[in-house]
Parts: sequence; structure tokens; C-alpha cells
Amino acid sequence: MPSILYLAPCPPGKTFGQASRVAQIVSGLKAIGHVDLIAVKSPEWLLEIPPGCGVIDLQRDTARPLWRTFRSAFDARFMGAYGFIAKESDRAAILGKLPRYDLVWIHSLRVADALQQWRWPRSVMDVDDVPSTWIQTELESGLGVVGRSRTWVRWHAARRREQLYGDRFTTISVCSDADREYLSLQKNVHVIPNGFATPEHAPERRAAHPPRIGFIGTLEFRPNAAGVRWFAADVWPRVKQQIADARFRVIGAPGKDVPSNLGPDIDVLGYVDDPAAEFATWSAMVVPLQLGAGTRVKVAEAFSRKCPLVSTTLGVYGYNVEHERELLIADSAHELADACVRLIRHPEEAAAMANRAWSRFREEWSWDAINPRVWKMVEECLRAGG
Repeated sequence: MPSILYLAPCPPGKTFGQASRVAQIVSGLKAIGHVDLIAVKSPEWLLEIPPGCGVIDLQRDTARPLWRTFRSAFDARFMGAYGFIAKESDRAAILGKLPRYDLVWIHSLRVADALQQWRWPRSVMDVDDVPSTWIQTELESGLGVVGRSRTWVRWHAARRREQLYGDRFTTISVCSDADREYLSLQKNVHVIPNGFATPEHAPERRAAHPPRIGFIGTLEFRPNAAGVRWFAADVWPRVKQQIADARFRVIGAPGKDVPSNLGPDIDVLGYVDDPAAEFATWSAMVVPLQLGAGTRVKVAEAFSRKCPLVSTTLGVYGYNVEHERELLIADSAHELADACVRLIRHPEEAAAMANRAWSRFREEWSWDAINPRVWKMVEECLRAGG
């Protein structure tokens, strides 16, 4: 029974994708060893800490901002690029405990750098979002000349940091084959996909009338907020032109970026503890994302609930799926609107795609299917670390 230290950027939970991944991987690790979980969290996370989870509150690094910006851009070994740091006492306490653990699982480079430790023996670096791929989507979003120049410098710096993962950590975990190919690291890179819990019973659909299109996601997360605003402003009016009584249902707490009054026939429901009943009423779920990185847990969640899905290409990045096999893929406003209308008007076609996605989910994206990959990775990391 190995002793495992898990360092996460947030406590485990099901309110958003990263917290869900933390919860599921911790559960998988507990099946093979003893796990101590510590949330190394930055000030913007105002989350309830569950029992048994330790906490280190990070603080902003205020030392010479111009100097830090310069080093972030040009020194790939600089560990202050994220602007947060642990107190010296917390850092010493964590690093002093490392020798007693057989394995350290670190969720995101941000956590490792906040503790100011360059090399982590017997470690797994879980890269759920590859930073440079996120920055690349910003480059493609139509910035001005100055904005593109600054963003290119950030992208280049992130790429150089990513190439040093192998020097710092024993093994690397990514969420998709696409991320593994993108990083092009030479050794010890494993794919641990994002997934979702298998329902106790196969979901049953009860599409509502008037029809509903749905979205689920944390609206404080910038890619989600931008995607919902774009869908409400540019896509939804095109849907309403063709299906006048349709409603758009948004699961996620409103905030400064996404107000509760998004438009006519748009219902912002806030946080829903168990959204299964709401999901069952949707004719389709949309993932209208144009910004961000990594694989989206909401895709696996839709598949797990047999909910027909419409997504942008970026929204299903990392999932080996095909247009018109498991879902519909559309990138422009009119294509996305037409895809939503198609699934509303042709429920049998929508159900057939959702059933194919459900079968793929059980084989590849349920945590029951993913956990053996976690266990194999732990075994290889322990062997590599001696």
C-alpha cells in the first residue's frame, strides 16, 4: 500500500471540471494506497473545504512586478510566472514531509511552482490543461498587433516551460492523445482522460415541450462565460427564428460576466446539485467554447446522461469523436444554430447519436474505465522512482 501525497489547486468536488477530476483521481488512488490530500489554493477560490483535506492558502507574489514579468518571458526555469507563492512556513512543512511518501501527485504546474520546488522525485505532474494551448486560442481570437505580440511572448515562454516537464517530474499525465503529441516529451507520458461517474441506472430521456437546449458549466470560468455570451447573442436568435418557443437553460451561477437576464427565453438556473432530471429534459446540450485548453468534463457528462450534444471543434478537443457519429460539431453561429434545430426536429437521429456516445462513454470515459490507467501510472512511477 503506497503512501501518496496529493497536491491539488482546489478541493475535490463536482461543481466544476477540475474539482471533479481531483475527486475522481483521489478516489482511484485510495483504492491502491493511503492518500493525504492538500489543497494548495489561490485567493480567488472561495470553496468549501471537505473534511480530511488539508489547505495551504497561497498569497500574491508582490516582489518587483516588472522584474517578474521579464523573467516569466525569458527564463524557462523561473517558478514565479503564475504570481502566487506559498508562505515559507507552509512550504517548509510540505517539503519536509516529502521523504515519507512513496509518491507525490501534483495537479498542475501552478501548484509545483507555488511551492518553489524545481525537481520532484517520485512524482506525477497532472497536466489537465496544457497552458500554451490555452494561450494559442487567445492568439486565434482576433487580438490587435500589440495584444498579439504580448500573447505570442507568453505562448513562447509557456512552450519552453512545458519542454522542461521531464526534467522536473518522474512521470507526466495528460488528458488526451492530442496533448501528448503536442507536448512531444520523450518519456513517461501517460494519458489519463477526463471522465465522469457512471450512473447507477441507464439514463432515461424525457425531452420537454417546448423544447430546451442546455449548457452546464462554471460561469466564473472565462471560457464558459465567453461561450455562453456568444451563444446567447449570436446563436440563440437564429434558433428562435426557426423554433419560436424554444428555451435555453443554463446551469451555472450568474455573475458579473454572465448576468441572469441574458435574453428572451433564456433561463439561468444557478448551481444545481443534481442536474440529472434537468438534463433529461434537454433536446440537446451545447458546448459553444472558443477559448481555453484541455478536455472538457462537461462532454463526458453529456455522454454519461445520453444527452444529444452540439459542440464547437475546440469544445470536444481531445475526445476521439466524429461529427454525426456521437454528436454534431459546428463552429460558426449559423452552423451551431442549425445543428441545435436539427436535433430538436429529429429526435430519433439525436437519440441514435446519444446512444453511440453512451457506449463509448462506458468503454473509455467512465471513471470505472479510467481508473486502471491511474493504477498503471502509479506502478510505473514507483518503479521509475526506485
